[in-house]
Amino acid sequence: MKIYGFQKTTLLDYPGKVACTVFLGGCNFRCPFCHNSALVFPSSFPEAVNEDDFFEYIKKRKGILDGVCVTGGEPLISAETLDFLRKIKEAGLSVKLDTNGSFPDRLETAVNEKLADYVAMDIKNSRKHYGKAVGIEYYDTAAVERSVSFLLKKSVPFEFRTTAVKGIHETLDFIDIAAWIQGAEKYYLQSFVRSDGILDGEADLSSFTRNEMEEFAKIVERTVGTVEIRGI
Repeated sequence: MKIYGFQKTTLLDYPGKVACTVFLGGCNFRCPFCHNSALVFPSSFPEAVNEDDFFEYIKKRKGILDGVCVTGGEPLISAETLDFLRKIKEAGLSVKLDTNGSFPDRLETAVNEKLADYVAMDIKNSRKHYGKAVGIEYYDTAAVERSVSFLLKKSVPFEFRTTAVKGIHETLDFIDIAAWIQGAEKYYLQSFVRSDGILDGEADLSSFTRNEMEEFAKIVERTVGTVEIRGI
């Protein structure tokens, strides 16, 4: 498994756990606001971290680390990721899996085989405007909808999250999202922060105000247990 980034300790990425985070390469989406743009195209991947070194590290930190956050890119773009998750579990650590939900078969396998203990899935936009958020015109949301439906069965602890971007999202999008994820227990509304590293540096994108974010949160609160705003 090629690892293209490794954060040795995090208290933020895995709720309630001391964890490390690994970044895997490759993504099938082209979100213009993506902050991990170096992990989207193979031509821009950073130098890989040796997988053996990673497992040696978590072995030495056993008793200190509780889990591993596996993110990307899109981790499930590769079938090898399931074996990677299996090896982490065999090492005695729990797994938080970040995903865009576009590979429902692999997501279901990861959950059903208990290779993921917590799932964080991005809801990029309303179904009508999904293509605008993922950079793929006329994107068919069927796979993403299947992943949402699967997680709503609550076979594994999970959260949904949306990065709100002015220029991508509008109020009507959050009305659709609220109806779509009805019954979810956790939803995080993340504020977009512009940086030099986003995928489309020329796009006219900016962050919403705190008041605007709070209005979006109120919409989703009607159908979801807990809604929190991050990044403001």
